[in-house]
Amino acid sequence: MEIVVVLLIIAVVFIARSIKVVPQQNAWVVERLGKYHATLTPGLNLLVPFVDRLAYKHSLKEIPLDVPSQVCITKDNTQLTVDGILYFQVTDAMRASYGSSDYIIAITQLAQTTLRSVIGRMELDKTFEERAQINTSVVLSLDEAALNWGVKVLRYEIKDLTPPAEILRSMQAQITAEREKRALIAASEGRRQEQINIATGAREASIARSEGDKQAEINKAQGEAAAITAVATATADAIRQIAAAIGQPGGEQAVQLKVAERAIDAYGALAKTNNTMIVPGNMTEVSGLIATAMAVMKRADAPAVAR
Repeated sequence: MEIVVVLLIIAVVFIARSIKVVPQQNAWVVERLGKYHATLTPGLNLLVPFVDRLAYKHSLKEIPLDVPSQVCITKDNTQLTVDGILYFQVTDAMRASYGSSDYIIAITQLAQTTLRSVIGRMELDKTFEERAQINTSVVLSLDEAALNWGVKVLRYEIKDLTPPAEILRSMQAQITAEREKRALIAASEGRRQEQINIATGAREASIARSEGDKQAEINKAQGEAAAITAVATATADAIRQIAAAIGQPGGEQAVQLKVAERAIDAYGALAKTNNTMIVPGNMTEVSGLIATAMAVMKRADAPAVAR
């Protein structure tokens, strides 16, 4: 009975040491008799008990690594405290196991030295403007070196750049002065544009008034010309109608009668104006006046008939 129990325990141990289930996104390195044998992939794997040994377990997920802050010296001899974070991924479990005693420490140290080298080639102002370039330079240098460690460096991001307090105060004063300068320039540009707008508006208003006065004069002249033309046309029509009426039977007698009426009316109006009754000394003067008026009318009618 005891032998059966012992055999059962041995069988359980053999099964436990021979069957390995690897989780997703993991890679396990197996050594056989102290030598690299295989890399177990996710799923069920079988090992030879007491011969094969799980030496290393690696996660194939993307891993964020906080790079400790450090003091870097810029090209213009200014101290700058830099803090960053590195993202990497294990791509070769065998190289990650045997390429370096500790690839995490190796990557961290290499990231710090590379960052110091990159910042040392830049001036202080450029370090704030060229963060993307710094990140790219660090990634390229690390990726080339980490290839032998079975690690792929994905990206590096600077979290903070902190210059000394004196430099910060100087930079703040410079920024304040620059902003005040831009504000003064903007104000002067605004006043200049205001004066330009006022002058332009006055010029356009003056032009509009002169154009309006000009058009008014033109319209007035055209109206007066049209009125004169209309009066002249009406007078000519009236003269033609009178001439035509005189040429009709009885027309001359009608004219004589009309002239006589006008003469009598004129004498009457003159008398009313001077408060004096004026009576012709010889009534034949009225006939002479009528005869004279008729002679004038005949002379005026002669050219009309000729026409």
